[in-house]
Amino acid sequence: MKCPVRVSVRTEDDGIMAASTPTTEDAIMGSTTFWNGKLCFITGAAGGIGQAVAVAVARQGARLLLTDLRTDELEQTASAIRTEGGRVDFLRAANIADYAEVQAMADEIHARFGSIDVVMNIAGISIWGRIEDLEHRHWRDSVEVNLMGPIQVMECFVPPMIRAGRGGAVVNVSSAAGLFGLPWHAAYSASKFGLRGVSEVLRYDLARHGIRVSLVCPGAVDTGLVRTVRIVGVDRDDPLMKQLTGRFQKHAVSPEAAAGAILRGVEKGKYMVFTSPDIAAGYWFQRKFALPYDLVMRGMNRYLEHVRAKAGGR
Repeated sequence: MKCPVRVSVRTEDDGIMAASTPTTEDAIMGSTTFWNGKLCFITGAAGGIGQAVAVAVARQGARLLLTDLRTDELEQTASAIRTEGGRVDFLRAANIADYAEVQAMADEIHARFGSIDVVMNIAGISIWGRIEDLEHRHWRDSVEVNLMGPIQVMECFVPPMIRAGRGGAVVNVSSAAGLFGLPWHAAYSASKFGLRGVSEVLRYDLARHGIRVSLVCPGAVDTGLVRTVRIVGVDRDDPLMKQLTGRFQKHAVSPEAAAGAILRGVEKGKYMVFTSPDIAAGYWFQRKFALPYDLVMRGMNRYLEHVRAKAGGR
């Protein structure tokens, strides 16, 4: 697997910095960077952004502790990393929405390795739909995986980091849906806005302990999640919906590009990290031009309702 580690990343609230293409030396395992020798716990490492991040930090000399629900894909990630000479010191399939599983995993890691250096909450699910179509289980699943999952990981891993007194980093992957009121995203946004709020508080709470907090807000990223996202009340096989999904994928950045942006942002100690310039621009636009932003959101909602009606949504 190839994972570039130099891409565009937002560096300040009102600016984008374009970074250079990685050199061969950048990709060599064990190069001296922020990540070299760090114990990194990564959720969602079996695919998508999580897998790309795991590969990228391994190439920078990190020691990896990986988890995901999907056992086979997780083992494939670890095998690919080890083939390139990277270190995977711990590997376990687990459900981060299950507190007992997270606690047991944390207890074993701490017993074997002591406190870790970097927590990377990347695992997540995506469920979209109008409120009249969503069922209670859709709301619950979104919040349990996307919000309570990262909370439980931080609950189990961050206090030992504080007690160790070595500083470190916490990386929480939210979404553009944690910034904007996107149509049909109520359940998903409930979890992602929540994670954004937790991260905002911990950004300041953990600063005195030397622990950085980064909030990653990806836009379109071409991962398996794009192809498996649940859109309640809509036939995903309808040609119009396929066209809409295809348009999203065409606009999306690769997981490797997203991983590169995340690494750069964390290395520079940035709080808010964007994986594509359009989301950074949209966030700036939202704050500077509230009325036009409102009109854009309303227009998007009307457009998607039109597509839904044409696609035979119930």
